[in-house]
Amino acid sequence: MRIVCAPDSFKESMTAAEAAAAMARGIRRVLPGADVVEVPLADGGEGTCATLVEVLGGELVHVPCTDALGRPSTGTVGWVADRALAVIEVASACGLEQVPAELRDARTTTSFGAGELVTAALDLGARHLVIGLGGSATNDAGTGMLQALGVRFLDEQGLELRPGGADLARLARVDDSGLRINLADVEILLACDVTNPLLGPDGASKVFGPQKGATPQAVEELDGALTRWADVVEKARGVSVRDVPGAGAAGGLGAAFLAFTGARIRPGIEVVMDAVGLARLVGSADLIFTGEGSMDAQSAAGKVPWGVAQLALEVGVPVVVFAGHVDDAVDAAMPPGVRAIVPIVRGVSDLPHALAEGPTNLERAAALASRLITATVDRPGAVGTRSKEFS
Repeated sequence: MRIVCAPDSFKESMTAAEAAAAMARGIRRVLPGADVVEVPLADGGEGTCATLVEVLGGELVHVPCTDALGRPSTGTVGWVADRALAVIEVASACGLEQVPAELRDARTTTSFGAGELVTAALDLGARHLVIGLGGSATNDAGTGMLQALGVRFLDEQGLELRPGGADLARLARVDDSGLRINLADVEILLACDVTNPLLGPDGASKVFGPQKGATPQAVEELDGALTRWADVVEKARGVSVRDVPGAGAAGGLGAAFLAFTGARIRPGIEVVMDAVGLARLVGSADLIFTGEGSMDAQSAAGKVPWGVAQLALEVGVPVVVFAGHVDDAVDAAMPPGVRAIVPIVRGVSDLPHALAEGPTNLERAAALASRLITATVDRPGAVGTRSKEFS
């Protein structure tokens, strides 16, 4: 039996590689003869850079940058020299997990550090950029990132705006004459894990603002400020980006790249699955284990388990999904091809303990699923996991 373990990271608990390893340990406890293949995945958020660099044989370059609060920090650029390819996670510079909960304020956080990572990639000689847009602490429509690349955002008096999304309500003019010239010659692919537009009820501010520290009042303020940004920028650049799926990713960084560069946007899970050759691995598998920290309403919008399930469905390979938290609505409406969604927390626990015990809990859950699979396969008349009893 061949089982492919292809999870995303379980945020604040396990990297994707650690999750794949935990699944593999659980499987081998029950099925020691199984051919287990570990394939860590990502969807444009945390882990995208490390996954692609490992697959493509590159290196991680550490770069001084600014975090979302404007403090000195260190980010990472994945560099694949023989392809002149750089891989960047915006969360490496301005990630939400780097900002303590009590300091999160989506009105003032800046994406400037993301622009510093792009600058570092260009200085390395990058001709191709893959930008992972997940996990930011910002809601500034990429203004900070663009400022780091030479664009000026001015008010009615010609003064530069303050950092953060709230001050965009005062935006009157954009001066892009200082935008790095060589940026136009670089192929940019945005790896995006959401399909949200920039504005409105499904936009950056209203959907993601609260987790970044925005109160209900601040959410409305930010949506209005980003509307002002779109009005001014779209007129200045001669493009319409506000309604493009993914424009609202990373607090509007998707819209910024689309408006000021020749970037293309693609589901991050597809970018990573292509890079690791997952279609070939899935095609030769009997079963797929995948998972992520939380299965909720956003999971169906480009997250790893749903992407894996769609790919596996094409070749008729069953999928089991593991998660630290499973929303009732998701559990009641599993996508085609998913045989089960398995919560990994075994008993009553607080969040810190659940996160710390994640690898152990996932290993146990994978072992339990393997026992159930063994029971199914061992039934009279069953022949492998693709028999009628399982598939």
